[in-house]
Amino acid sequence: MTERTWLPVPPLSDFPIENLPFGVARPAHGTPRVVTRLGDHLLDLPAAGIAPDLTARPTLNALMESGRGAEVRARAAEVLTGPERDDAVHAVGDVEVLLPIQVGDYVDFYSSIHHATNLGRIFRPEGEPLPANWRHLPIGYHGRAGTIVVSGTRIARPSGLVPDPIDGVPRLTPTRALDFELEVAFLVGGPTATHIRPDDAGGHVFGVALCNDWSARDIQSFEYQPLGPNLAKSFATTISPWVVTLEALRPYLVAAPTQEPEPDPYLRAAKPWALDLHLEIDRNGATIAETNFSAMYWTFAQQLAHITVNGATTRSGDVFASGTVSGPNPGERGSLIEQIADATADNYLADGEVVTLRGWCGGDGPDRPRIGFGEASGTVYPAVEEV
Repeated sequence: MTERTWLPVPPLSDFPIENLPFGVARPAHGTPRVVTRLGDHLLDLPAAGIAPDLTARPTLNALMESGRGAEVRARAAEVLTGPERDDAVHAVGDVEVLLPIQVGDYVDFYSSIHHATNLGRIFRPEGEPLPANWRHLPIGYHGRAGTIVVSGTRIARPSGLVPDPIDGVPRLTPTRALDFELEVAFLVGGPTATHIRPDDAGGHVFGVALCNDWSARDIQSFEYQPLGPNLAKSFATTISPWVVTLEALRPYLVAAPTQEPEPDPYLRAAKPWALDLHLEIDRNGATIAETNFSAMYWTFAQQLAHITVNGATTRSGDVFASGTVSGPNPGERGSLIEQIADATADNYLADGEVVTLRGWCGGDGPDRPRIGFGEASGTVYPAVEEV
């Protein structure tokens, strides 16, 4: 998809004609509808007459379930490279960009060997950093779908039971250890399915977004044994509004790192399912970490296979997230808890701070156009007062 378009696309834009991600927007004096983005403009798909039965809707769910995403994206490209259609175009700044899907189930994983090792050394300094099961399966927990929010949504500081630093008595208190986690989210499409093999993941993943799994570390520390995180993470998860299709990302799929020991047959894949995706974190406008998603130990294809191997079924709108993406070196840590341990950060998030995640593939050669995700951003607000 390299044809010229009649809409201007700024140099180094995340959204060239090769990308065309899907989202949902509400124009002024209009209703929410499905759009695709090109540069700093949106093509209003129902206004352009493109599959209005699927696109004149307030979420992507019907389009995701239909299996017609590639067809709709191709038709959008035809409009954007054909005769000019100003009647179906909006500037991004003139619309309200919304959460793109009605979220079904939400599973969050723990699949970076560097992140898991770093946290193991923090929590179990005298023992093995990785749990005994870590190299055998993608560890995950079932999160809260109802508090997944779109980029730009304010993040209220959560409260939970935290032992008092003076007398040790657990009391309900706003977290003093608010953290972010740099993650990548995968959105499920197609018909209901189960027992999905890793090499069939391409038929079940509609698209990809950036994800910030906000975490309250002091609440988490007190609550997580024996059943894992709950209130420490269920208060908010931010995703970016633009769903980049797997079709657009296929040129950037690469071989995953070698796994030792070899996983059980249900987790084995012949195709390359790692993604060469550059990621960065900004804190109050300054870049504080950069890393690459391709180093993740467990791939999204293996994660989807693991979710469904016991007979659990998928449905369009399900979301599963990668877990924190960290690299092997300081400067590549995807969470503050790791950065504080490395002495590359000295405090958790205060009220008023802004965390912004960015990511893109390519942009480093004539045959590798930049396929970007935009931003997943949130501003921390004070805790809601008890009533």
